[in-house]
Amino acid sequence: MSIRSIDADHARRFLAARHLLAPPRSLPAEPESVLAVVERLGSLQFDPLEVPGARNHDLVLHARIGGYRRGWAEAWMYGPNRRLIELYNKSLNILPMHELPHYRVSWQRAASSVDGGILTEQADVAKAILKRLRADGPLSTAAFSEHGHAVDWWWAPTRASRAVMEALFVTGRIGIARREGNRRHYDLIERLVPAEQLRLRESEEDAMTHRLLSRYRAVGLTTPVGTQMEVMYSAGSTAERARRTARLVEEGRLVPVDVEGLKYTRYVVAEDEPLLAATADPTSTTGPGAAFLAPLDPIVWDRRMLRELWGFDYLWEVYVPEAKRRWGYYVLPILFGDRFVGRIEPRLDRTSGTLRILGVWFEAGFEPIEFPGFVPALADAVEAYRAFVGASRVGWPRTRLGRSIAAALRDAA
Repeated sequence: MSIRSIDADHARRFLAARHLLAPPRSLPAEPESVLAVVERLGSLQFDPLEVPGARNHDLVLHARIGGYRRGWAEAWMYGPNRRLIELYNKSLNILPMHELPHYRVSWQRAASSVDGGILTEQADVAKAILKRLRADGPLSTAAFSEHGHAVDWWWAPTRASRAVMEALFVTGRIGIARREGNRRHYDLIERLVPAEQLRLRESEEDAMTHRLLSRYRAVGLTTPVGTQMEVMYSAGSTAERARRTARLVEEGRLVPVDVEGLKYTRYVVAEDEPLLAATADPTSTTGPGAAFLAPLDPIVWDRRMLRELWGFDYLWEVYVPEAKRRWGYYVLPILFGDRFVGRIEPRLDRTSGTLRILGVWFEAGFEPIEFPGFVPALADAVEAYRAFVGASRVGWPRTRLGRSIAAALRDAA
């Protein structure tokens, strides 16, 4: 298959459209839009932090769905008509239920390490947990206080009940039935997944090939080589990724693309060829809107591409010591049209019902007040975010830029 060549502007337009962000919040305000986003992106990364008033996957969905409500995703994940499931992929991800056969490889690989480890060492605890879940599930670790002795587990010693339940989860014996806050309530996997899905099996090679394909679906335009180990994490070694990528190209499931100014050939999924062709026209996308993106949004997974294609250097500083942070604890990139123009740190004060903007920063050379169309786009984004997190008012930082933005938004209103 011949390699297509596109310029950087075309690549930016394509990615904004491909990620359902041209314009943002354009999908219908209905629960089914959640499924549309997950099918398009392949997976949503789950992270429990709710500092800005919402979790990572809710921020991803809010940026794409008009009037999004977090209960819509939870209904598909934990309701009677489950269409989404939490499994480990790149990390803990929300995945389409019908793709479960592709991801059973995660269960198989985990079993090779924990079956002869903690599930053998704590066999009595595992037996007691499974017996109790069978009789009384769903249950959280709080229901097993009698198994509170400490064991070595992953990063640090933890309670035996928690470690064993996590081991049973990563090996596919139990699944997350619901959450109360971020507390997981587990149940037997056969109660959560349709029997026909559990019966399906794939070879490890096919499953790992699909896992790699899921990375291409998520990012939209990326490469299996170079420094993209974060993006391709757990998708095989460099040689395996290159071999499987070649297979996907040969099968017509991936299309190779060279992008002006970017090192290495990139790939798009074959279904995106019409969109790639359509976005060659600079007038192909709707007028620009603004969106605040999640720190683990798939469009920002490929940090190297962010720097090389957009000139945007983004680091989620939640794990950076406070004294070493350049921006803030939970800072979100600002996308305007097909450009990353800045970053913002929203924080929901639930006591006062205030959405506090702790900081806002713009890229060098971007003048937010003067740039055509940006102020009304920002006003729409702020109002949509305020409504999304349930705040009654917005408070801007008492800096020169913060006061200027607040005044511009009042004038726009």
